[in-house]
Amino acid sequence: MANGHVDAHMHFWDTERWRYPWLDPLPSISKTHTPEDIHAEADAQVPSQIVFVECGAPPMEEVVWVEELAGREPRIAGMVAFCRMDAGVETTASIRELTRHPIVRGVRHNFQDEKDIRYCASDAFVDGVRAVGDAGLSFDICCYHPQLAAVVELVSRCPGTKFVLDHFGKPGIAGQILDPWRRHIRELAALPNVACKLSGIITEAHHTNWTIEDLRPYASHVVGTFGPRRLMFGGDWPVAKLAGSYLRWLETARALVSHLPKTDIDAIFSENARAFYRLG
Repeated sequence: MANGHVDAHMHFWDTERWRYPWLDPLPSISKTHTPEDIHAEADAQVPSQIVFVECGAPPMEEVVWVEELAGREPRIAGMVAFCRMDAGVETTASIRELTRHPIVRGVRHNFQDEKDIRYCASDAFVDGVRAVGDAGLSFDICCYHPQLAAVVELVSRCPGTKFVLDHFGKPGIAGQILDPWRRHIRELAALPNVACKLSGIITEAHHTNWTIEDLRPYASHVVGTFGPRRLMFGGDWPVAKLAGSYLRWLETARALVSHLPKTDIDAIFSENARAFYRLG
């Protein structure tokens, strides 16, 4: 396999096999997307290693399906599986089952659409996330920026769990909202057990007319707070197609960190994800 970047955040889905309700209002991406499709779109820039992130299919069926995909596409080197965090003994049992599948390196319970902005700071949720760390798995945080204060509390209360923040915590880029997002990112980055993905931010900007300058204040703040050794590239493909092609986002992400030393850029685009998700 050719050397190249690692993509720490990629999705595949099969709409003939399962229904994904969240895709209903997104017809442009609501068809099946497979590894063959990213090869066709990215061509020579296809990632050398891919971390699949859950998409809302039945959880254990999705794990088995991704194992099957990885059997024919060895670039799929790890998986972040869905696991509900606040279901008590059911959560514990699900974590135990997930650890029986070596491809699973982390879990995600996407809470971005919860009406209670403090949802992830409940005792039950915290208990589940602590159990994730005890099992040797990481936790992907997927939220919108108003939920970040609760995220800081969650991470603080789970020092034995490794976290990674997806998509910069989905800041209000289209509205040019920087605060209090910047303060919450600074507080989160001060905690040693959390990293951040350089991912998913073009879909938080205006989908049809965003520019790199719209993204730059957010990327600069994340690089300045987390530092390049706790930042990893993610394509968020095919969701990112709502706002741009895979290659456009990859080029943009590289440009956003082009001022850094080559060793730091290499860390962001390969080494950090390999270490965090134990890709080998």
